Amino acid sequence: MPALQICYHDHCFDGVASGATFLRFYREKVKPVREVALKGMAHRAGQLFGEDVFRGEENAVVDFRFSPDRRLTWWFDHHQSAFETPADEALFRADKSGKKFWDPAAKSCTRFLARIAQEKFGWDPSPLSELIEWAELIDGALFPDPQMAVALTDPAMQLMLLIEATKDPELCPRLIRELADRPLSAVLREKWVTEPLGPLLARHREIVRLVESRIHLDRGVATYDLADLGTDNVNKFIAYAADERALYTVSVTRGPNRSKISLGSNPWKQQQRRHNLAQIAERYGGGGHPAVAAISFPPDQLEKAREVARTIADELRSAPHD
Repeated sequence: MPALQICYHDHCFDGVASGATFLRFYREKVKPVREVALKGMAHRAGQLFGEDVFRGEENAVVDFRFSPDRRLTWWFDHHQSAFETPADEALFRADKSGKKFWDPAAKSCTRFLARIAQEKFGWDPSPLSELIEWAELIDGALFPDPQMAVALTDPAMQLMLLIEATKDPELCPRLIRELADRPLSAVLREKWVTEPLGPLLARHREIVRLVESRIHLDRGVATYDLADLGTDNVNKFIAYAADERALYTVSVTRGPNRSKISLGSNPWKQQQRRHNLAQIAERYGGGGHPAVAAISFPPDQLEKAREVARTIADELRSAPHD
């Protein structure tokens, strides 16, 4: 049994950064453990937390949904859809451990976690300031323009792509361990980070062209279907770079483990957003944030995902509501 098990949002820059931030905090302020197990968590149809998930002496979940499992020791999240049931939320609110934290207004889990660790436990997050700032920028979609979010010219943005697109199950755990100990800029120069990027960047540029060719804009809602590509992780800003008139996006993808609907709103037009996308996604078993959300179906339910996507797109085009 490992001394510490960290479950983090897999294939997500904020999830990896949260995992690294928690690991460093835990070692410096809680216990200087070396035996740490890392497990990536993905939103999918069905049970998210199996019996084998929590196998550490202490167990942490960062940037991912709450679990009522008694073995959960630490929890940090910032998603509006953090609780599967009202009973789960009631259990969280009744918790007296002082080790479970939630703030749906936080832009990133990483900065939220760092702030709580500093305020409540006296931890100094400054050695990870570069990582924390990039997590806030990326997960909060605080880019100055959509071109920066799509061009991926900055090494940190390329790392975002690598985290989202990698097929190597050991990459994200390795990144968490390295980023907990070393500055982001140093890790970005490692060959095991830079070498896989060539084909991934080429694939990204191909997907950009495909989205631009398939996108359909109607009354501010941009829709596109990439289910034939075999991946469920696609840069969510492409539509806004392709057509600045887009206020919302509704896209369908399919990977090995799920058919996915991604819902987004233009980060540069948030004053015009009138729909809470997390609430819409929750109706179909999904969730997320008011400005961005997703819904997962089993991989063989692609047609159902497409039907739901059409329904949601029609709703977003109709009279706005909160």
